[in-house]
Amino acid sequence: MKLYSLSVLYKSEPKAVLLKAAYDVSSFSFFQRSSVQEFMTFTSQLIVERSAKGSRASVKEQEYLCHVYVRNDSLAGVVIADSEYPSRVAFTLLEKVLDEFSKQVDSINWPVGSPATINYTALDGHLSRYQNPREADPMSKVQAELDETKVILHNTMESLLERGEKLDDLVSKSEVLGTQSKAFYKTARKQNSCCAIM
Repeated sequence: MKLYSLSVLYKSEPKAVLLKAAYDVSSFSFFQRSSVQEFMTFTSQLIVERSAKGSRASVKEQEYLCHVYVRNDSLAGVVIADSEYPSRVAFTLLEKVLDEFSKQVDSINWPVGSPATINYTALDGHLSRYQNPREADPMSKVQAELDETKVILHNTMESLLERGEKLDDLVSKSEVLGTQSKAFYKTARKQNSCCAIM
């Protein structure tokens, strides 16, 4: 699971304006990084331009997923991640970033802003913190613990079934012992009954 890009944009007509972005292109070769970063910026702008206000969407492109959230006030966020990254966590991150951004940056600056003029520095921190969704998102952490508990429960059930088979063997053996004990008791009783003292 990996996050590659986290962008904040403004949806204006006809183009989307990039306000701020953070990238993690360390997994790409050194010579490809600038091209990959430009492509991510282009893709983010294109997705925001084609998305309606007040909408959320996930767009698949090869092995990547682009999660977009465009608010009714035209502020938009885009996360580009691999296909394994949980969508719910990506949208939680987008909602958190857009709320913070709208509180720190005045809406008058959104239509005319650029990455150089907008003063918002939290994107890099969010991008690095959300690389591991289990650590960053409490719900993912709980879900992971539940999944681990489920695996342990399945293992316990399997071992219980094995134990149950062994218990069945013991029960059948004890039934045999019970029958033999009854036969022994009856035989002993017969033997003792002929020698009763009056």
